[in-house]
Amino acid sequence: MADGFNPQGIWQPNGRAFSQGVIQGPGEVVHVTGQVAWDEHDQVVGVGDVEAQMEQCIRNVRAVLGEVGGVLDDIVSMTIYFGNQDDLPAIQRVRSRHFTEGTAPASIIIQAAGFVLPEFLVELVPIAVVPHDRFRRP
Repeated sequence: MADGFNPQGIWQPNGRAFSQGVIQGPGEVVHVTGQVAWDEHDQVVGVGDVEAQMEQCIRNVRAVLGEVGGVLDDIVSMTIYFGNQDDLPAIQRVRSRHFTEGTAPASIIIQAAGFVLPEFLVELVPIAVVPHDRFRRP
């Protein structure tokens, strides 16, 4: 599990689901390919709906981590790429449903000019540390 912290004296998450710092515990580091809103049939989920696309991205990340014994709380760092500034509140809502204070990953959110398909609105690129006692090779 990620061990996040937010020191006093700098800007705070204020309800946004991220930690200023995360201490990486012992375990296997898992780098996850950027996850977009494709389902298992290569169909785009939630065309025009960034919240639905974020949920699909999270499902995809959960599946990748689950394959090696990991869970979302094992994510220590996540980069989020998004296209439209107006989508940030929806992105934050989804993050808040899946990450909590103390286990939320260190994060960066970057506005991108475009994605591999124009239907994509967001892409997640997490790094997780799965504890040795749960880790299993696929």
